[in-house]
Amino acid sequence: MQCQECGKRPATLHYTKIINGEKNEFHLCEVCARERGEQMAGMDSGFSINNLLSGLLNLDGQFAEQQARPAAQAQPLRCPTCGLTYSQFSKIGRFGCSDCYDAFSAQLDPLFRRVHGHTTHRGKVPERTGGKLRVRREIDKLKQEMATRIENEEFEEAARLRDRIRDLQEKLDS
Repeated sequence: MQCQECGKRPATLHYTKIINGEKNEFHLCEVCARERGEQMAGMDSGFSINNLLSGLLNLDGQFAEQQARPAAQAQPLRCPTCGLTYSQFSKIGRFGCSDCYDAFSAQLDPLFRRVHGHTTHRGKVPERTGGKLRVRREIDKLKQEMATRIENEEFEEAARLRDRIRDLQEKLDS
């Protein structure tokens, strides 16, 4: 495929931009991409995945706020095990050790909620080992639904859910 800009060189950058719901696809050569200011992997642009994550998580704005405070008022947040500061983490995008998760948990929890919607893992459960966990999750879901049905005074449906919960509890206990 040829470059859409110059039509002379092969397109090496293929990307899609969606702006206000309108999808536009672009196919550019390296020269035209540089002229337009588009970034490519491997180009000397100073762009990295860490910059991307910092931008998505708005980490740069948080550090500007922290730096605006008087130095005597706020000590830099630091991991007691490896000595990594939160500002260093934001620049390199990696933790120094496993204890950094605990040391920076107050800053990480809002970020995880913003990105994932919650702070606990809700991934898939392996078929052969996760049977009981799957049943417990189903019971919890049914209990929530039953509480909603009771609030809405849908007692027959709530009773059906209660019976289903009992069946699952017996399956779990056996």
